[in-house]
Amino acid sequence: MAPALARRVRRWPALLTAVLVAAVLAACTSTADQGLPPWHNGVLTIGTGPTNGVFNQIGGGYADIVNRHLPGYEALAPPTNGAGENLQRLARGDVDIAFTFADVAADAVAGKGAFEGRPVRLRALARVWNSYTHLVVRADAHVTSVQGLKDLRVATGPRGSGTEEVALRVLAAAGVDPDRDLKRTSASLSQMTNLMREDRLDAMFYTAGLPTVGLTALFGQAPGRFTLVPLGEVLPALNRAHPDIYSAAVIPKAAYGLGRDTATVAVPNLIVVGEDMPIDLAHKLTELIFTYQSELAAVHPEGANIDRAKASETAPLSLHTGAELFYNVS
Repeated sequence: MAPALARRVRRWPALLTAVLVAAVLAACTSTADQGLPPWHNGVLTIGTGPTNGVFNQIGGGYADIVNRHLPGYEALAPPTNGAGENLQRLARGDVDIAFTFADVAADAVAGKGAFEGRPVRLRALARVWNSYTHLVVRADAHVTSVQGLKDLRVATGPRGSGTEEVALRVLAAAGVDPDRDLKRTSASLSQMTNLMREDRLDAMFYTAGLPTVGLTALFGQAPGRFTLVPLGEVLPALNRAHPDIYSAAVIPKAAYGLGRDTATVAVPNLIVVGEDMPIDLAHKLTELIFTYQSELAAVHPEGANIDRAKASETAPLSLHTGAELFYNVS
């Protein structure tokens, strides 16, 4: 085959894909373009996270991008308790877009855990950055492992949150019963950090991107008073119980000005929507993430860690058709 002809033949699959995508999107022309009200009357509510957490910061930045670059739509990004609550709200129709963890999403679509018997019909727009599990302890408690938490006052995050889900799984992997072995409480990020400062709590779990503002303040206001416990030793048991979700990770010492790096576990974060979202809207929302990624990175450093090459790897969730069309031609 002549070289020029060979090049043209190799281009045919990509060209055909582009033509098919254009045809699908044309067939799904937005309701606004058809003279009809936009989906949900043009109001998109984004489930984010606590005001001093990464989901809330980047979720607010994403809402700003939608407001500037998606005609006919207004996006709101109210604070929430994070990954778990966001999916509960999505199931109720209180939010239209949700930031969440892959482990919580897996439970939601399977109807397990907090979603027992009530599976949620979710689809993903993108895999974004990872969240890292922080086990923060008072330095004078001399805790060096999860097992060392026994008989201590420990907060596992807001009730029903993604942080709580990870914390309970980490504790189980270490052979620690959260209700029998600990003096456990549930609290928001700001409540937990205040309790730590007031010496009313010995340890707290929080799972989020790096750095988390609330934790930066906790470590920065009292250098040497708090530290992080390594979690690498629980990963094998964690992965046996929950395969294909968690990975080994490191919280760099520079993230919070600590004296050493800390081994931990990480979980992928996803941006998800209901499967009933119109294809063209899901396509545009996905496109906005990457067209204006630099603006997300300006809001928080984790915005720069959204990898377009891996963004479509959203297991255990399937991609929304609109997002899938975006990745197939981009």
